Amino acid sequence: MIALELTEKRFGAQPVLGPMQLSVAPGEVVGIAGASGAGKTTLLSILAGLDARFSGRLDVAGRRAMVFQSPTLMPWRRVIENITIPTGCTEAEAERMLARVGLEGMGGRWPAQLSLGQARRVGLARAFVGRPEVLILDEPFASLDAERIAALLGLTAELIAETGAAVVIASHSEEELAALSTRRMRLEGRPSRLVQDPGRVRAGS
Repeated sequence: MIALELTEKRFGAQPVLGPMQLSVAPGEVVGIAGASGAGKTTLLSILAGLDARFSGRLDVAGRRAMVFQSPTLMPWRRVIENITIPTGCTEAEAERMLARVGLEGMGGRWPAQLSLGQARRVGLARAFVGRPEVLILDEPFASLDAERIAALLGLTAELIAETGAAVVIASHSEEELAALSTRRMRLEGRPSRLVQDPGRVRAGS
């Protein structure tokens, strides 16, 4: 569960995010759109607990995981350790999740041996292996080809359904948001505020 009551987020004297409220229930997937520079990553960092320098209140219940816009792998650790160390899972659990994201048998590689797309998939595996109750996704499929995105969209939807997590995903891709979101919102204005994106809800939700 996520409950945010934001008064303001500033970078120095510059207000970036204005007053907004956001609640996300378990099993709900809120998709957030917005132009570049609208503050999507800033908002997601607040929701993930990575940025506490804001005015307002955030309540989050359950284990949190985040998939970042850029891969955040420890270059001095092998792929398998990049999953087991942060999450506390076993190597067997990590290997099974790597296989699910299309990286079977690659646990022994170093991050420098991965393509950008492969590194992004390691990030997805790391996020899901701990079965999070709150999941934050920041442009999780950027730099992947269309075929891989289609496969990972299906896998991501499947894993979200398995975990029942409260999910927030930000993306520039209309297709990605349409495929995963049960509710859509958009960051608009200066400073940015969240507004409803009416009519943009996945069929059957």
